[in-house]
Formats: sequence, structure tokens, C-alpha cells
Amino acid sequence: MQAAAEVARFAASVAMQWYNAGVSVETKGDGSPVTIADREAERQARAWLEERFPAYGLFGEEFDTVRTDAPRRWILDPIDGTKAFVRGVPLWGTLVACCEGDTVLAGAACYPAVNELVVAAPGEGCWWNGNRAQVSTVSTLREATLLTTDDRFLERKHRREPWRALASEVAVCRTWGDCYGYLLVATGRAEIMVDDIVNPWDAAAMYPLITEAGGRFSDWKGYPTAFGGDVIATNAALANATRRALLESDVPPIPVIA
Repeated sequence: MQAAAEVARFAASVAMQWYNAGVSVETKGDGSPVTIADREAERQARAWLEERFPAYGLFGEEFDTVRTDAPRRWILDPIDGTKAFVRGVPLWGTLVACCEGDTVLAGAACYPAVNELVVAAPGEGCWWNGNRAQVSTVSTLREATLLTTDDRFLERKHRREPWRALASEVAVCRTWGDCYGYLLVATGRAEIMVDDIVNPWDAAAMYPLITEAGGRFSDWKGYPTAFGGDVIATNAALANATRRALLESDVPPIPVIA
């Protein structure tokens, strides 16, 4: 957990050198943006980890995977929220997770533009700027704040109606989510964060942050995993209500473990 926090803070400080500096933006094959800040932050984070954990695998957004057969691996997202980063919006972060198979052993997220760091590991709690983090106790959807990164993705045919119904029931619905939305749930400032499309580097660090803060984290089939390709993250009180509203109709509901 300490190493995850340290390398997240370090890589975030590297990325900050290019924040609000007018960097050039390239478009990757999947249509997502990338900058020198993304690549350099990940490159330096990999070097930091190679020196300290030479037997571990490395899996990141910007470079090839190293040691695919290693029992443990580090998962890196140097800038989660590059679209925000390049526009000078401070709600981006550096994400780091250590995993054994699909079990996340530790996760950290550093948000240097807003001076927030959150770190967690199973059984060790979730810690936000050195203080214990807890999800909110809001227990009704009409009082809840619902977040997503980009609601256009949720307008796809098979998810449009459940999403619109949930969004119409809550008190507040906001975007500009990315990794900052999960932080808001983990620290009790929002109740629900959903994403329709996520990669392992987007979600792995977030799993222990949410669950160790007392929340619930699953894919859209209801499985408690960071590797399902989509995410529903909530406080504990609204876990069942949210999943009843959103779970895919063609998949039998999976009970959320309390």
C-alpha cells in the first residue's frame, strides 16, 4: 500500500510538469487522446517500480506489458482523465494498483491538481490525505448524487432506459467523472459512480478504494470485480437499489455481498 501511494504521487508529480503547459495532443488508435505527460509519467513510474519490484509484471495504458507470466503485477494509468488534463480541468489523477491475478492487493490514486491522495488495501482501510475515508450514509435515491464520466456512452440502446430512469430519480446527476468520481464516492461526497466502458488500468485501483471505504464495487452483471469492462460503484446503503435499476436485463441478478 505504501509503495502504491509513493509511485502514484511520484508519477503524478511528473505529469504535473505538463499540466496547463499547452502540450500537443495525439490521438491513439482507439480514438483516445495521449500526450507527452501520459507517456513520461508512465515511463518514470515503470522505472521506479522496476528498481524496487524487479520480479513483478508491469501493465499500463501507454506501453507494452512486461513479464506477463509474473504472479503479481503493477497496473498503471499515468493520467486518468486526459481529456480533462489537456483542457486545464483539475479532475484527473494517476492510478496505481498491485494485483495477484484478478485480486487487487493495493490501490492508490493521486490527484495533484487538487492536492488529494487516496490509498487502500484489503483489511487496511481507505485513507484520504492521511485520514480514514468512508462512503456516505445516504440511503434513498432521491437524496443521492449520481456521477458518470460521459453519459453519451450510457445512451446506447441496451442501457438507455435504465440509465435515464435512475438519473431522473436522484437528487443530482453530474459528469466530468473519470477517476475523480470514484474518489467522491469513496470519500462520501457522492453516492453512485457508473461507467459503461473501463479498462483494467481505469478500475483496478478503484476497487479497494471503494470497498475499503465501506462501499460496493461491481461490473454491470453484479460481479464484484475490477476486470468486468464496466463499473457500478456505490455507497453501501444504495448498492441494492442501484443495481436493481441498472443490472442488464438479460443476465440473472447477482446478489451484492454485504
